[in-house]
Amino acid sequence: MRILGIDPGLAIIGYGIIDFVGNSFKVIDYGQINTPAKMPIADRIQSIYRDLNRILETYKPEDIAFEELFYNKNAKTVINVAQARGVEVLACRNFTNSIYEYTPLQIKKSLVGYGRATKEQIQYMVRVLLHLEEVPKPDDVADALAVALTHASSINFKESFRMI
Repeated sequence: MRILGIDPGLAIIGYGIIDFVGNSFKVIDYGQINTPAKMPIADRIQSIYRDLNRILETYKPEDIAFEELFYNKNAKTVINVAQARGVEVLACRNFTNSIYEYTPLQIKKSLVGYGRATKEQIQYMVRVLLHLEEVPKPDDVADALAVALTHASSINFKESFRMI
């Protein structure tokens, strides 16, 4: 099964594509979609939509998993990120109905077994499970791969994830 993991955002959207067969993982690709802060929000959202559609058409994932949006105290920031996430979900929904989301707690428990795991512990597990020489950078990319791994480990436990 091909899985696309997405760490949603506006400035940086991390993505990671893995194949999950039996109990093994194979990294297909990972990277980031970037939008410049000085670009108007409408242009940034359009750029995200276009780039994400290219990724979907290139890799044709069967399932897509998002990290649930994390709210911080800056309302303006969260509104802009939520707008971008909406477009990211729309692009994926236009591609497939198999879209899921996981909370940071679920991701930490899935990869490390502990809900208060550090970012470094998550990154270490991503590197080890995917047999990578180093942790993907920036953090958003490693987070996207963590989301894909979480979904892969949840496939046999349908009650542990939520469809968007």
